[in-house]
Amino acid sequence: MRPMTRRTFLKGAAAASAFPLVTIAGTKSSGRVLGANDTIRVAVAGINGRGSSHIGELLALKDEKVQIVTLIDPDSRLFDSRKKRIGDKTGKEPACVQDVRRALDDKDIDAITIATPNHWHSLMTIWACQAGKDVYVEKPISHEVSEGRRCVEAARRYKCMVQHGTQKRSEAGRAAEIASVQSGKYGTLRVSKGYCCKPRWSIGRQATGTPPAELDFDLWLGPAAQQPYHANLVHYNWHWFWDFGNGDIGNQGVHEMDVARWAIKGATLPSKVWSLGGRFAYEDQGQTPNTELAVMEFGDVLLVFETCGLVKDDKHPKGRPNAVKNEYYTTEGRIADGRFYPKNGDKSQPLDKVEAKVAPGGPFGSWLHAVRSRKVEDLNADVEVAHYSAALCHLPNISYRLGEKVTFDAKTKRLGDNREVVETFEDVRETLKGVGVKLEETEYTLGKVLTLDAKEERFTGDGAEQANALLTRPYRKPFVVPEKI
Repeated sequence: MRPMTRRTFLKGAAAASAFPLVTIAGTKSSGRVLGANDTIRVAVAGINGRGSSHIGELLALKDEKVQIVTLIDPDSRLFDSRKKRIGDKTGKEPACVQDVRRALDDKDIDAITIATPNHWHSLMTIWACQAGKDVYVEKPISHEVSEGRRCVEAARRYKCMVQHGTQKRSEAGRAAEIASVQSGKYGTLRVSKGYCCKPRWSIGRQATGTPPAELDFDLWLGPAAQQPYHANLVHYNWHWFWDFGNGDIGNQGVHEMDVARWAIKGATLPSKVWSLGGRFAYEDQGQTPNTELAVMEFGDVLLVFETCGLVKDDKHPKGRPNAVKNEYYTTEGRIADGRFYPKNGDKSQPLDKVEAKVAPGGPFGSWLHAVRSRKVEDLNADVEVAHYSAALCHLPNISYRLGEKVTFDAKTKRLGDNREVVETFEDVRETLKGVGVKLEETEYTLGKVLTLDAKEERFTGDGAEQANALLTRPYRKPFVVPEKI
């Protein structure tokens, strides 16, 4: 990093607890408009796992002129293989840097895609907008609820195109399904349900120690609290630690949560939320629940979400069946897998074909089109859509983290008389028994019932002070998400 530029950047960060707007010649912040024949120069941040998929998606685009010019990752062990892959395909290898601030300071970079751990998503999005870069950010856009709103503010203030990695928003078939649910032809929606049930078994334990020499662990930690390195953090299992991830509800689950919210016409944030669950069947280093039932109220509609990692595989034949999907319960029946199942027992029928438009080109193609058009409506998963759907994953986790331990034989009125809620809890019980958990000897966490002012995005009533504290987090300087953009 060039010393003078870095000093300028860090001076601003220390003074304002966040990077100020950087006006860089040649980027959107200076008014450059990209025409149809201009090449969009992209940096990819976080190049393991999903980031490697970003590289593949961008390389596969045929109708968009795009060039990957920079790769960003604190772990330099990834550089050689990724840049060779790009070089073999395009004839030109990208630059590689460990610190995202070097890329944001590059006036020749137009946009950035972000596939880092969750705790970096919002800060990197905000910094990128302030530097005049358009953004494709992986799900969830935020690690904390308040961060998502700051991302919305940054995108709007700096007029940046921010697309979220909830790809189902780019599927015409899914949009048509939502249109059918909302049409009223199949009854009035009463429960929108999502499932995130895929194998998430024990990660064991890793001893703390010295990080690999090629890994800048301080950069990897970024906004999170200073703490020792261990191998369960880099590169994937960070999902199951509160400082970095949000459990599977905020990993795979955010896709199905986004669809579940999409089905509820006009839904933003709920008026009430509660959850229950635990980390069952094994003891390991992970912190987030491997089993979670979340319930949220949107007027007359409930959003019910089941997360379960105790899914059957070769080693666990009695685990829960794999389920990554959505269902919709109406006054007249159930909609699932493109069919309607009437309550009256009549045969199921395919949903009527409904025309529903999404921007073409898939998640990345539609984003790059919006980068050229400068129209927010050209984005399939705009930053505000991202904020609300990500928040719906964080809110049940807040309830869970403020909960109390209870026994499975304890009676709770929390389930109420809603059939889908009661049956989901019974599914949880049966799954645990199937994998050998002795319910009579086991406690689960019954989350706190929390009331939310959806407009103010703040909790009210009993437990509000504790819950509101969890809408944000303490940040480690200079990696601070600002309270105000």
